[in-house]
Amino acid sequence: MLKPLIGLVERANLKSDVPDFRIGDRIEVHQKILDGAKERVQVFEGDVIGRQNGGIRETVTVRRLVQGEGVERIFPIHSPRIAKIVIKKAGAVRRAKLFYLRDRVGKATKIKDDVKRQTKIDLDLKQAAEAASKAAQEAAARATAEGGMSKTAQKKKARKEAEASKKK
Repeated sequence: MLKPLIGLVERANLKSDVPDFRIGDRIEVHQKILDGAKERVQVFEGDVIGRQNGGIRETVTVRRLVQGEGVERIFPIHSPRIAKIVIKKAGAVRRAKLFYLRDRVGKATKIKDDVKRQTKIDLDLKQAAEAASKAAQEAAARATAEGGMSKTAQKKKARKEAEASKKK
């Protein structure tokens, strides 16, 4: 009785923009952090050494080296605190968990590159960048066609008007 209701609530809260990353990939996790009254984004880049659970409870373990010391963090993928996840490099591994990397040092921690997946990732990133620039150009063209100005242009105009009124 409760299982279908719980599933319905979970499906509503799943993120749709989670990229298809795998174990061994190098990813950037952009996490929203409350810093006093401000909210900022902190980036944690490292190798995926494990994925656990599924659905809304899915977590990913990311490991990186900081000043020669290994640091691991576990991120809930569908959390509202996670702004975005970016795949930096595709890795080819033959294990579901890479906990053996904890005992290794230096070049022994290197993960082999998955060239086929990397070309697809690079192509997707390029297309996304082109789409974003095209959307920005269209928005700027629409704003100028409507007679509007950009925020910086408005600020410059207001500054000039203020200076002109001071001179009088």
